[in-house]
Amino acid sequence: MISPETRVQIRRYFYAEHWKIGTIAQALDVHPDTVRRAIEVERFQHAEPLRPSIVDPYLPFVREVLEQHPRLRATRIHQMIRDRGYAGSVEQLRRVVARLRPHPHEAFLRLQVFPAEQAQVDWAYFGSVMVGRARRQLSCFVITLSWSRALYLEFFFDQTTENFLRGHVRAFQAWSGAPRVILYDNLRSAVLERRGNQIHFNPRLLELAAHYHFVPRPCQIRAGNQKGRVERAIRYVRDSFWAGRVFTTLAECNRQALLWRDEVAHRRSWPDDSARTVAQAFAEEQPRLLPLPLHPCNTDRMETVRSRKTIYVHFDLNDYSIPPEAVGRSLTLLASDTDVRILDGTAEIARHHRSYDRQQAILDPAHEQALLRHKRKALHGTRAGRLALAVPESEALLERAFAEGESAARQTAQLLRLLDLYGVAA
Repeated sequence: MISPETRVQIRRYFYAEHWKIGTIAQALDVHPDTVRRAIEVERFQHAEPLRPSIVDPYLPFVREVLEQHPRLRATRIHQMIRDRGYAGSVEQLRRVVARLRPHPHEAFLRLQVFPAEQAQVDWAYFGSVMVGRARRQLSCFVITLSWSRALYLEFFFDQTTENFLRGHVRAFQAWSGAPRVILYDNLRSAVLERRGNQIHFNPRLLELAAHYHFVPRPCQIRAGNQKGRVERAIRYVRDSFWAGRVFTTLAECNRQALLWRDEVAHRRSWPDDSARTVAQAFAEEQPRLLPLPLHPCNTDRMETVRSRKTIYVHFDLNDYSIPPEAVGRSLTLLASDTDVRILDGTAEIARHHRSYDRQQAILDPAHEQALLRHKRKALHGTRAGRLALAVPESEALLERAFAEGESAARQTAQLLRLLDLYGVAA
């Protein structure tokens, strides 16, 4: 793409000075095709008069029909004008109808809410990232108070229900209160099924709403304007926070996100009064939020797990150790975004830091030591184990005897009799 100044020079050299295309290209250090494109508008292109179309005689009728019935299908209009003598194809008419059909712009009322009345929630996808050998989907949970525009954001490695609930709880804690109504798009985390006005909310969202005393409310289908506050907040996060930043860990990403929220997002002018900031509007709104309950709502993921042979149970691409005595039993795994706890009944038998890598064996050294003690105890209960513990050198003797065709069991029995008669010192 050349500048307007270069285009002016090219056209002056060609039309006024009568330079050749190659000479102009060499003088201005541009490609000859660039010179041709700059001069060919007048030199080579001439507008051709539009040829009459077979639809032209019927245009007044088509316009009249579309004014009365803006949503009438082109196939029906084709039938109507065919009865009036039109001999063209429906495809040709469809192009004309698309050009003539009126498209009135729908007007929306500005959202009017009271302080602490409403919040809006949505997920924003930020691509995939590698965590060790695992590919994780990075998403941002965004919730904004509709009156003050105060927001809370947090990045997670997925859009599970647990992280969805976790985002709510941490937002309420950051605000020291909860709004009375929260508006949702038709997210799977919020709405499991919808048939007309019949809404089947996610049961865990209803538990959260009951705990914090707010009302969950879904948007109407294809009515994204109803949650315009959070959609604009997400665009703001993408443009003002995310663009141009580099992070090495999820914790660092979230630390910078909250710093940006406090130092940038909440210091911007409040849309309803440019003389105030969002932080000042939130300071007025915060006392009107619903008070928080004594304890936060539990957002852990719960699964039933069992280890058949090893001291590990599997969860989210990785293995976590358990005490050897729990192998084979049905256990309960509780996972937060940072920890994995394993319960036997109501007793916690293991706790690990959660890994977002894959194919990792997260081992508690105490579980490994308990397994070794268990193995030693089991070894004491066998004849070969008793002999090996008393006389370690006997293992080499038994291996040689077995290699020469002797019975290992008979040799073990004979050595044990000698051990009983003469003791280890002999």
